[in-house]
Amino acid sequence: MTDPIRFLNAFGKSLSAMALYGPTHPARAKSAQLAFEAVQELQRSELVLKFSFLGDEVVFQNRHLRELKDWEWCERFTRSGIQRMEFVCAVIREEFDDFLYTIMAEVTPGWRDPRHTQRHEGSEYTSIKYGAIGVRGDAEQFLTDPLPIMGMSFPLDEEAETIGMIYGEVEAGRPLPAGEIEAVVASLSVAMHGDSEILMPLLQLKEFDQYTTAHALNVSVLVMGLSEFLGLGSRDTRAIGVAGLLRDVGMTKVPKDIVSKAGPPTDEEWDVIRQHPVEGARIILMSEPQLDVAAVVAYEHHMLPGGQGYPTPHFERECHYASKLVQVCDCYDALRTRRFHRGAWTPESALRYVEDKAGTVFDADIAKAFVTMMRRWERRIIPLEEGQPLLARAAGEQLPVPAHASLMTPRGTPIVRT
Repeated sequence: MTDPIRFLNAFGKSLSAMALYGPTHPARAKSAQLAFEAVQELQRSELVLKFSFLGDEVVFQNRHLRELKDWEWCERFTRSGIQRMEFVCAVIREEFDDFLYTIMAEVTPGWRDPRHTQRHEGSEYTSIKYGAIGVRGDAEQFLTDPLPIMGMSFPLDEEAETIGMIYGEVEAGRPLPAGEIEAVVASLSVAMHGDSEILMPLLQLKEFDQYTTAHALNVSVLVMGLSEFLGLGSRDTRAIGVAGLLRDVGMTKVPKDIVSKAGPPTDEEWDVIRQHPVEGARIILMSEPQLDVAAVVAYEHHMLPGGQGYPTPHFERECHYASKLVQVCDCYDALRTRRFHRGAWTPESALRYVEDKAGTVFDADIAKAFVTMMRRWERRIIPLEEGQPLLARAAGEQLPVPAHASLMTPRGTPIVRT
């Protein structure tokens, strides 16, 4: 048994002892001591420990713990909104004991220990962090603010080629190239902005085998535009842009004859396709731990309210905020793109679909914001064919914009993320 598995088993047994025995029972103290010793042992080899919980998947650092596929506490953690548990420095015994009480109270409704003094709301542990995976773009090694780039031509050909390369690397069994991913999102961000204005360059599909790359780039652009429209900061916006770019990376594990099939998939083929969110989350977390938001989005981007969609959750829960943003943008661009088995929808037809499904398929507020944004910014959506440049603003110059584009910059009303 490896050290992270030994620790989680000890941690789970300690929580179970708290549920089974009274406050003064020696079994509780012994189990807490064993769990504390297990995390200390684990920190002798790695000081900073990061556990991620996605449905019934447990990931330690960037390694999937397959042995814990049926670990009972994983489901209870995620049901309570605990997707991440981190030990950020040498664990402090007093904090660890208090942390056990806190976790137990959060994952077990109605459980209370009269001997335990409730921590003040908003207070933080020194050595332990936990909660939902946040929309973060402030990692030291990823998503740093880009240098301003002026006067560059953006046909997006290189970005499309890079996406193809990224998916090819994954298909060959190699890790995601984080540097290339960051470069693509930075280029898209620069292509979208001219001084304080925003444009939305969307690639038009010319050949069916371009679908994966064009769709990935378009979803990334759309979701970054939506994030800005809703008032999110630049770091969060770009973290969500990465999530939009990588949400379908698990499709590299689906046979090409299924992906490129002219007709609708059979039931057996659908079973294969429905595995791609789980595969995508695994690929991302095992390749680049800093892409935790992208992993959550990859896992959740086909989940629907009420436990619908796929993968099927073991319990009803809300998707991550970033996932809700990507779901709307993903669906809109998919409808706007012609496929083997159907033609492309008109922009207005796709927007009406989003409106009709608000509150059922899509988050109601996000769907409303997306439709408002697309109709308000309609003249600034720039359809690009391969090789067609979009010119970024040069210092002191006006931005050359097609006649159907506008340089006005309406802002959406910022909303509070939950």
